[in-house]
Amino acid sequence: MSYLQPILKSTRRRVDELRSWARDDALEQRVASLPKPLRFTEALGGAGTSIVAEIKRVSPAKGPLDEDLNAAELASAYAAGGAAALSVVTEPDHFKGSLEDLRAAASAGLPLLRKDFILDELQVLEARAWGSDAVLLIVRALGEELGALVAAVEALGMEALVEVHDELELERALAAGANLIGVNHRNLETFEIDPQRTLRLAPLVPEGGVLIALSGVSDRAGVEALEAAGAHAVLIGESLVKAADPAGKLRELRGEP
Repeated sequence: MSYLQPILKSTRRRVDELRSWARDDALEQRVASLPKPLRFTEALGGAGTSIVAEIKRVSPAKGPLDEDLNAAELASAYAAGGAAALSVVTEPDHFKGSLEDLRAAASAGLPLLRKDFILDELQVLEARAWGSDAVLLIVRALGEELGALVAAVEALGMEALVEVHDELELERALAAGANLIGVNHRNLETFEIDPQRTLRLAPLVPEGGVLIALSGVSDRAGVEALEAAGAHAVLIGESLVKAADPAGKLRELRGEP
């Protein structure tokens, strides 16, 4: 079963709908009224491996995680637990996310990543207008427009987290100018997890690049293994969303008492 193609189909429909009513000048005015974006990579520069904590309501493969979560409260718990930054899933059709979740999470004061299936520069502008500091770009979902989208993100003062799955996709990401690389352990076609991907790809990331391991981590041992493999940060969602005490779970993942 392919999960990616139905998601991309619904995303293209959302982009068409956005283009039918959204005015670039109105979004640009909203962007102009915002403070400068927080620097995502700087937030990941502390000692040890940083945790990017994710707000996600539903997993297409595993079903509901917490459809009724309060994004502001969860973001606050993540901040209390020592998260370096936040990832907010905004895709509505398959993950039940929203831009409202992104805006609500801003109250925690941490850098925000809009995690969605970005296919168009208008979505990049929309992301900044809603307070995003960084945007996920998925190499597997994009063609020749990847470089233009990286440039569009950076032109707005944000950073592009460019997600790769194998060596060829990493080459494409680097050729497009990516500095912030996400290695997704999850196959977007099957949603199967292979945590060895970071181990294979980390040596290929140039010096100065920042590497985030994505998906499939739920305990301290997993974080330590990815740190040893060369990851600067680990993005964790499911185990945090489902935790009875998200702040406590984060401290556990970070190796704190």
